[in-house]
Amino acid sequence: MFIDEATIFLKAGDGGRGCVSFRREKYVPKGGPDGGDGGKGGDVILEADRNLLTLLDFRYKHRYSAERGEHGRGKDQTGHNGSDCVIRVPVGTVVRAQDSRMLLADIIAHGQRVVVARGGRGGRGNARFKSSTNQAPRRADPGEAGEDRWLALELKLLADVGLVGLPNAGKSTLLSRISAARPKIAPYPFTTLTPQLGIVRLRGERTCVVADIPGLIEGAHAGRGVGHQFLRHIERTRLVIHLVDMAVEEGHDPVKDFDLVNQELAAYAQELSRKPQVVAATKMDIPAAKYTFERFQPAIASRGLRVIAISAVTGEGLETLLDEINSMLAPEGV
Repeated sequence: MFIDEATIFLKAGDGGRGCVSFRREKYVPKGGPDGGDGGKGGDVILEADRNLLTLLDFRYKHRYSAERGEHGRGKDQTGHNGSDCVIRVPVGTVVRAQDSRMLLADIIAHGQRVVVARGGRGGRGNARFKSSTNQAPRRADPGEAGEDRWLALELKLLADVGLVGLPNAGKSTLLSRISAARPKIAPYPFTTLTPQLGIVRLRGERTCVVADIPGLIEGAHAGRGVGHQFLRHIERTRLVIHLVDMAVEEGHDPVKDFDLVNQELAAYAQELSRKPQVVAATKMDIPAAKYTFERFQPAIASRGLRVIAISAVTGEGLETLLDEINSMLAPEGV
């Protein structure tokens, strides 16, 4: 099950109390204060793990807490620090404060660690308060309380290329042809209900990760349909492949379909509309699609975008599309 949002409560460990104690040994009846400090409370830490793909675990467990610090003891013994609570999250997790929605962390690398709740300091024992004017202090500090907070977690997939388009434009079929991914494919809209990832081999030994998100409809940025729930997953992509169905009914204008999707991307986030984009005219194996393409291609090319005619069924144009992806993702100078 793909879960990309979660809310959790965290409680860092409280610091241990300082100790009030006096040294009492044979022949040393007034040895002075020897109360030790309390230990520090454990932190709550988020750690990125590339082996996790969703936030599913947080559907079943919402509360996490670190260990409190031990109290100080006599003979100047400091209490042990509390153990940290380490929570594993997928790479690509965005962490926000639930109440203010303030961004706290963007976890994008395997093994990256972020302290999201700090443990309290241990209290000082009475040995700390000894002075020339107070030889036998009976004061010790309580431990400091550890931080507690609610966090909102969002997962944004890390992909090089994002596939966008209206429902049933052929995104899942394309992904299944150019990668080993096997998304559900059917001849009706909204077959894809969750994002799908596939690794695509390019020229030489180069590869890229391609993300297929559910189809967008008009008003998606405002919550219509299901695609709006997953638009965040193409925010990190370097390239957008915009699939437009050429097998449309007579009188239907695919240019309007193209503009509608771009309007939804811009309404959700202006950064999405500014990403490099390649247009793939799909379903070219259907005879009527060729006539639609003859009208569609000049209109889009006049906007400075390349249009590649493809058919995921016959394989037409797929090598050309992969070469274009390879070219646009290649580092400068390569």
